[in-house]
Amino acid sequence: MIAADRPDRPAARLCVVDDRGQTRHLPRAALATLLAPGDLVVANDAATLPASLHGWHHESESPIELRLAGWVTPGDPTRFVAVAFGAGDHRIRTEDRPAPPPLSAGDPLALGPLGAVIERVLDHPRLIQLHVLGTRDDVLAGLARHGRPIQYAHVPQPLALWDVWTRIAADPVAFEPPSAGFALDWALLAAWRRRGIGFATLTHAAGISSTGDPALDRRLPFDEPYRIPERTAAAIARAKTVGGRVVAIGTTVVRALEAAVEANGTARVGDGIAANRIGPATRLRVVDALLTGMHQPGESHFELLRAFAPDGVLDRLPAALTAEGYRGHEFGDVMLIERQAIGSERRNGSASAKAA
Repeated sequence: MIAADRPDRPAARLCVVDDRGQTRHLPRAALATLLAPGDLVVANDAATLPASLHGWHHESESPIELRLAGWVTPGDPTRFVAVAFGAGDHRIRTEDRPAPPPLSAGDPLALGPLGAVIERVLDHPRLIQLHVLGTRDDVLAGLARHGRPIQYAHVPQPLALWDVWTRIAADPVAFEPPSAGFALDWALLAAWRRRGIGFATLTHAAGISSTGDPALDRRLPFDEPYRIPERTAAAIARAKTVGGRVVAIGTTVVRALEAAVEANGTARVGDGIAANRIGPATRLRVVDALLTGMHQPGESHFELLRAFAPDGVLDRLPAALTAEGYRGHEFGDVMLIERQAIGSERRNGSASAKAA
């Protein structure tokens, strides 16, 4: 999905916003040198499901697309929360897609080889709870054969499933890719290891980034399950002990770690649900820096950045990035933003003093 390293694309770039609000513009390859021994990088290893399902609504005899957007029960591939669209595909802008036909509980759907039933229409006419019929193996096989990755009009060519898997992808539980992870490759991880920088993973079921409906978009992100391994929690505790920074690769990692925070600033082991919305009122207790893509004001991802930096810094950022020619995160450009003092409270963990 990240196109920055294809031959027809310019080299990917990195914007660094340090803990004093100062901005630098570097090649993305500079990530290999910006962290310090004792720092810990935490990434999301969720693989992406083929979560776009085209099919037929029997009651209206109309085409429909469902974009799976959440788990009813984590890990149960027969019941989902989904966002419904009418006719069309990703080449039409999401906000321009027609509405689905009127939906009701009990409506049967044909989704390629899969049969499904709407269990409930939730508190929006396009948001449903879906029961996909069959055994776990039947449903997973049907998704693999018929499903497509969710994608948007800015990438017109159809994406294959492997286009939306990062190099560290493991369990297929995400509905869209944890896209900051596309900045990672084996050479970068090896360079960090040589410099004494730790690396750990968690699994967070990243949800959808847009529904095309302003009212629904304001509710993003939905609740998302996560799992923090014991080795990751232990690595965070070690980094905190030696004064290292915890650097999150992507907003999903921030959300999971801050949902699982213990009183001592480390992370709780095991499964949980990230129901937290991170923004300007959030006091970050685990994460010291974030690597993320380029986001626009008003998006939930951009609002999360307000936990890292004051409004005065962030409000200047979009114009500066546009002037420098940065591209959206789907095309490889990324930002490393370090936690700053906000208001009168100076938060612990200076980042720029340790940057190489």
